[in-house]
Amino acid sequence: MARQYPLERIRNIGIIAHIDAGKTTVTERVLFYTGISHKIGEVHEGAAVMDWMEQERERGITITSAATTAFWTHTQNEKGDAKNEHRINIIDTPGHVDFTVEVERSLRILDGGVVVFDGVAGVEPQSETVWRQADKYNVPRICFINKLDRTGASFENSLKSIQERLTPNAIAIQIPVGSESELNGVIDLITKTHYRFEGTFGENMVKEDSIPEHLKDEVESRRDELLEKIAENDEQFMEHYLGGEQVQESDIIAALRTATLTGSLVPVFTGSALKNQGVQLLLDAIVAYLPSPTDVPNMVGENPKDNSQEERKTSDEEPFSALAFKVATDPFVGQLVYFRVYSGMLKAGSTIYNSSTESKERLSRIVRMHANSREEVKELYAGGIAAAVGLKNTTTGDTLCDMDNPIILEKITFPEPVISVRIEPKTRADQDKMGIALRRLSEEDPTFRISSDEETKETIMSGMGELHLEVLVDRMKREFSVEAEVGKPQVAYRETIKGTVEQEAKYIRQSGGRGQYGHVKIRLEPQEPGAGFEFVNEIKGGVIPSEYIPAIEKGVKEAMQKGVLAGYQMVDVKITLYDGSFHEVDSSEAAFKIAGSMAFQDGARQANAVLLEPIMGVEVTVPEEFMGDVTGDLSSRRAQIEELGERSNLKTVKATVPLANMFGYTTDLRSMTQGRGSSVMEFSRYQEVPNNIASELIEGRQK
Repeated sequence: MARQYPLERIRNIGIIAHIDAGKTTVTERVLFYTGISHKIGEVHEGAAVMDWMEQERERGITITSAATTAFWTHTQNEKGDAKNEHRINIIDTPGHVDFTVEVERSLRILDGGVVVFDGVAGVEPQSETVWRQADKYNVPRICFINKLDRTGASFENSLKSIQERLTPNAIAIQIPVGSESELNGVIDLITKTHYRFEGTFGENMVKEDSIPEHLKDEVESRRDELLEKIAENDEQFMEHYLGGEQVQESDIIAALRTATLTGSLVPVFTGSALKNQGVQLLLDAIVAYLPSPTDVPNMVGENPKDNSQEERKTSDEEPFSALAFKVATDPFVGQLVYFRVYSGMLKAGSTIYNSSTESKERLSRIVRMHANSREEVKELYAGGIAAAVGLKNTTTGDTLCDMDNPIILEKITFPEPVISVRIEPKTRADQDKMGIALRRLSEEDPTFRISSDEETKETIMSGMGELHLEVLVDRMKREFSVEAEVGKPQVAYRETIKGTVEQEAKYIRQSGGRGQYGHVKIRLEPQEPGAGFEFVNEIKGGVIPSEYIPAIEKGVKEAMQKGVLAGYQMVDVKITLYDGSFHEVDSSEAAFKIAGSMAFQDGARQANAVLLEPIMGVEVTVPEEFMGDVTGDLSSRRAQIEELGERSNLKTVKATVPLANMFGYTTDLRSMTQGRGSSVMEFSRYQEVPNNIASELIEGRQK
């Protein structure tokens, strides 16, 4: 079977935004207008197709990124003309910061993004977070200012907030006709056309003969601004434009597409998804301006045989390579592994190689997902996104490839958990079920970790925030029928060193028969915050044979799991192995591992070890009359207030504050502001704990 859609007519896009900007409603409209769903599912009625988990429908938020496939022909082309139809693979991602892993892994495998903004609030805290994540992966994007039907909505203010807080390269391609309850379509600045949307669901797009009189001047000035911006980024276009030539619409669109793909311009569209205004034109923009798989750079990976760099072109003729970006448990088919094919093609039933785990995998079935329903496919080509059934040893971030042409693609990096709770099953029957549930959930979510306390033998769950852990406990109960008792949230403290120390350790045992001998000298040095662990081997002339070096590193790593102050994990340390000795007969990997561990622990005690705590970035939005109470309360929580601002008719407070002081803050804020205040919190960094609090924590751990 041949490829149905050429690569130029495929779009892999994500819909990303702050919580409550209307991402899922936009996606629901996309599914309706593209014919994937025949009925519009509303988030506020708990019927959205893409929010298919029970918790999502109850809470009205997106928790997992849902993948779907839709088909669209640009409205300028004849419907039903197969040569103009595009396949759009869409991922609707969560907006809540606790589920940031879903955005991170989606952006890693997407080619383009649609960033949705609330027309009343404009840029919100999480808008900035997802924008930075898109920057990190160089994802070209377009913006959609949504909810212009709401009271207080302003296209002008929202556009200004994007230009001031995110990028000066944002440029309006449309303007709304009216706003709030008077919203009556949009004007396309390129074609100077007024579009209205009629019918029960706005499915009839009507072109008006003329632009409303009161908007004519604005259309001309904004169009001039648009053409000037394009000219700044395109020399050929500039020559025509400055030469006074009449520029063709097709030339404007082509130049704007090029500027969007390079990130030098970000086109801004507008409307109201809920009121069915402007979504068809947003689909046109996805097709016109966002990249196909051939418009993005080729994937570069590492050949595991010789560690050389290799490139994979986006082509069906290349050797097969793909990245697994999500693992999910499906009640009907078991474990699903979502993956993006970068090169080559894949047939259902074939055996592939997981180069990350160095294991063979047999892929029994390939399914294309429509939220939580599926369509079976026999083959998948370069640029495709689908889910695999039957992969046993594949997790998020693993590379799948051709057996004879192995490659390891760049892994996805995830933030470390910052909050933990103790969990225990209510009954003996729940014990085994809980183990299975926790293992499954941690396979799905790389920011969710399970560990056990060696002293108390209790199970500890760690995640990104209170809501994250709350949802996971809820999922255990619903999906795995596990009843569990959950303890109070605990902060994930860390330890590090501030001084540089050289340390020697010898591990020598003689007890009849063969002895044990390991002797190492290491240097411990502090690293920059967030730099992590680094091990440097400076052994010269074989004073320690090379086969023992990995064992020394392993011993150091194990010792770092339990710090010297209060037993918390140690981070941001550089270890240099510079000397030592060995015994021809008695030396072994085990002896050197123990010597490495001893040297690290002894050295850390002398290297001015300190406690670190997670610091959160918080943005609080409140009516003005509560401002004093809110800032006073934050100060009492050891907050550093960084910025006071305004959004619409509300006041905003930006601060950094220790996580330890923020448990239950949402509830406290509601009672302090008569339910009118809201807050968003995300992990910022680790920072040294003040001495008086550190000594209390250390004493508490030692009791």
